[in-house]
Amino acid sequence: MTAHPFRFTLQGSRCRTVAEFTELARKAEDLGYQAVTIADHFDGQVGPLVALAAAAQVTTTLELGTLVLANDYRHPVVAAKEIASLDELSGGRVIFGLGAGWALDDYEHAGLTLDPPGVRIDRLTEALDVYDALFSGEPVSFHGAHYRVDGIVGAPRPVRQPRPTLLIGGGGKRMLQLAARRADIVAVNVNLRGGRIDASVGPDATAERTDQKVAWIREAAASRATAPRLQVRIHVAAVSDDRQGMAELLAEGLGLTPAEALLSPFQIVGSVDEIVDLVVARRDRWGFTDIGLSSGALEEFAPVVARLAGTS
Repeated sequence: MTAHPFRFTLQGSRCRTVAEFTELARKAEDLGYQAVTIADHFDGQVGPLVALAAAAQVTTTLELGTLVLANDYRHPVVAAKEIASLDELSGGRVIFGLGAGWALDDYEHAGLTLDPPGVRIDRLTEALDVYDALFSGEPVSFHGAHYRVDGIVGAPRPVRQPRPTLLIGGGGKRMLQLAARRADIVAVNVNLRGGRIDASVGPDATAERTDQKVAWIREAAASRATAPRLQVRIHVAAVSDDRQGMAELLAEGLGLTPAEALLSPFQIVGSVDEIVDLVVARRDRWGFTDIGLSSGALEEFAPVVARLAGTS
């Protein structure tokens, strides 16, 4: 696959006010991060699209991403208008991250039906066709198993054509191969078919499982003229000289051995020099060039960003 330049993004889902999120965006842009992103849950976080619109007003180059919108929470006609409007507002800086939906608590608390994974992926696949049609600016008539659209013209048109940068995240074979065929960025995650993030997902977070996931992506993307970028969301990141001690703390929470925890691409621990070497090594092994970090890593990882961002 093509060696894309390194990009570092910050996930702001812990922000509880829009002001907090906009301040994160300002600092991220100043420190050389390429994007801020936000998840889509019904907990105490701010609304993703409103927060990103506010961040657009206080930044000039920073990209603004959903990581990721749950497809089941919005009809594509509704979401396409909001995403295109945000892309217009920001001057074409949107990363449209989309997933099939997974968080059991969200579905239960909102009274939504959590269909089996295959149904949700079928619905997402159909939604992608609707989005592409709506972003074209042409009248859309679409009659599918999950969506029906009759004569709507998508407006406004997004600045980026033929669509805003599309990111699809997932952890299972079918989702990752859909992403590999359709997305500009494939966000590799653990398989969340159980609906919760706990120690049960640990076995799917190992280096060996990631080898398999990347192989699925490469197989599905083989015929594409331009390979998608690969993103990994690092859930635990720390600058520390005690890698072994941190690994032992991480292992229990991840349901892994300390050795497995150290090798998992979903965590990164070490000195700045060690982390730089690890990021490069993981790019060489798996192709990960888009590195997603939690907002708490903003300043701690700034030296890593300064050394690697934009390099191939």
